[in-house]
This record gives sequence, C-alpha cells and structure tokens, in this order.
Amino acid sequence: MDEEKYLKKVTELTNRSPYYRLLEMKVLEIRKGKSVIQMPFRKKLTHPYGIVHGGAIASLADSAVAMALIGLVKPSDRITTIEFKINFFTSISQGKLRAQAKIIYKGFKTAVGDVEVSNEGGKLVAKVIATYMIQSAEGKKSIL
Repeated sequence: MDEEKYLKKVTELTNRSPYYRLLEMKVLEIRKGKSVIQMPFRKKLTHPYGIVHGGAIASLADSAVAMALIGLVKPSDRITTIEFKINFFTSISQGKLRAQAKIIYKGFKTAVGDVEVSNEGGKLVAKVIATYMIQSAEGKKSIL
C-alpha cells in the first residue's frame, strides 16, 4: 500500500476509534512528521468552573504527536508516550480546539514532538513537548 493510502486509512481508523469518538477528536491531516487534530468544546469536557479540563487538552495534544509520528515509522512499529510536558496559557469555554504537531527529533528508539494547541481565533491555549518510544515490530502485522 502506498504512503498516501496508508495515511488515509490510519486517519479513518483513528477517527472511528472509541477514545477519539468519546472526546469527538477528529484527525484533519497527517503528513510525514506533522498532523492536525481538532476537538470541539463540549460541556462533558469541563470541570466545575465550566472550562475544558486540562486532561482533555492534553489528550488532544498527545494524540497529535502520535499521528505526526505515524507518518515516520513503519506500519508494524508501535509507539507510546514516555514523557509529556504541557504549559497552559488560557482557558476554553466555547468553540473548537486545534492541535498542530510536528516531530522535531526522530531516532531509532525515540522521537520528540512539539505541539501548539490553539482556539478558533488562533490564540495559543497550550504548548506541549512529548517524547515517544518507538518499538520495532518486525514481522508483526500492521493494525490496518
């Protein structure tokens, strides 16, 4: 399967996955080392002050790094977060959040992603640096 078809299938599978559906996250774009994911504000994602819980924003950012990295590893490889740092700059009580991720380092066993989460107006909501472990799964089948 060529790369474009593979990334399209990954996008479709990911958008149907239970966790993405729970948070209503949607992969808008996956390219080699880059991704864009969107998540709408919903009352279910708020804490008692009526703003989006930081954990939901962190999930969006973490997912964006994973999707950016998917375009750089073999289909049989497995990736997982091993370190994650987030800074929050403003709260969200309406609209959509957009996470744009890019891989800034990729070695054989680890990769580092940089993410900016912004609101609909383009205002920076959060900044993330995440480190992923890459596990080679030679001979194992892809999730597709």
